[in-house]
Amino acid sequence: MELKRVVVTGIGTINALGHNVNETWENMIKGVSGAGPITSFDASKFKTRFACEVKNYDPLKYFKKPEARKMDKFTQFALIAAEEAVKDAGFDFDNLDKDRAGVIWASGIGGLQTFKEEIEGYVNNDYTPHFNPFFIPKMIADIAAGHISIKYDFRGPNFATVSACASSAHALIDAFNYIRLGKADVFITGGSEHAVTEAGLGGFNAMRAISTRNDDPKTASRPFDAGRDGFVMGDGGAALILEEYEHAIKRGAEIYAEFAGGGLSADAHHITAPHPEGRGAATVMKNAIEDANLKPEDIDYVNLHGTSTGLGDIAETKAVIKVFGDHAYKLSISSTKSMTGHLLGATGALEAIASILAVKTGQIPPTINHFELDPAIDPKLDFTFNKTKKRNVNAALSNTFGFGGHNASVIFKKFEK
Repeated sequence: MELKRVVVTGIGTINALGHNVNETWENMIKGVSGAGPITSFDASKFKTRFACEVKNYDPLKYFKKPEARKMDKFTQFALIAAEEAVKDAGFDFDNLDKDRAGVIWASGIGGLQTFKEEIEGYVNNDYTPHFNPFFIPKMIADIAAGHISIKYDFRGPNFATVSACASSAHALIDAFNYIRLGKADVFITGGSEHAVTEAGLGGFNAMRAISTRNDDPKTASRPFDAGRDGFVMGDGGAALILEEYEHAIKRGAEIYAEFAGGGLSADAHHITAPHPEGRGAATVMKNAIEDANLKPEDIDYVNLHGTSTGLGDIAETKAVIKVFGDHAYKLSISSTKSMTGHLLGATGALEAIASILAVKTGQIPPTINHFELDPAIDPKLDFTFNKTKKRNVNAALSNTFGFGGHNASVIFKKFEK
């Protein structure tokens, strides 16, 4: 069977670096940190008191008050990112076959704040069951996909993917496969997360997974640095419009890049820790490169998962060397989580956008907050530390790995007719 080509025709995001793609990319290229003291609740009793929150967020700028009250913030972020991407794609909705237009949207956790508020209300009201009728529809992880589908009347495949921090990369790959198999023409796909909450912060603190560098939050996300002490939580959403090549060409769409391939694997090792030798990480990159009909030396840039955790950063760099061999030292690699924080289920989509823009603009976003390289990490690798690099990027690979050992990698390449 001849597989159809898939291209990217729209992108959108809201995150700690910006409320849209242009603002986000500008700050990435400048090497801006999105971290700061938590403002949405009193974090003074927590071990960590900072995060990469969406700055100056007012839902009433985007939604009417009754509408906003029916949605958890993760769904609000989803609709905001999707709207930017849809406008960017420039659809003529009167001539779009909406039976062949779908939505696959991801969240690693879903409505965590909604769940916390409803249970808290139940307990504080002497266990009297006065639950909000929107409790369940606000909380469930698939509801963002439903809201997007309803808003745009997209009647094709519609569901959510959940694989922790690999969730939105899995969503992209699912949408990619539906299109190249000829089962749909267009997808709105991506992910969103709002886990910077009391429950989210407390849970990750209990795991000792996140940084406690409260005296200097802007430099707390330090991927590959000897002084790293965990990841920095981030909120937001990111959306991509994936489209069948002929469909996009026929309507004269602007094409950012071609979605070349995707890889999947499992560590099959531990619920939260990566395989120490990067076994699953190596497999997923190999699978993505093979799926894209490319060779390792065809890849110019790798957006690393690079969370700033002790075990994860080491395992991923070992995997890069295992997959790319000598070419590993010719690659440009970086972790944009050093700037955006870790958006959990949304991180794959946001880093896909960073990879697409690296292909489109020939600029490698940096890994900021580098002070001293971990001696366990190969110093010959080019991590694009602290400063953006200009480079022709024909193909970029982006990694995402999630608790449970879930791995997904996506590859984008320069578009050629």
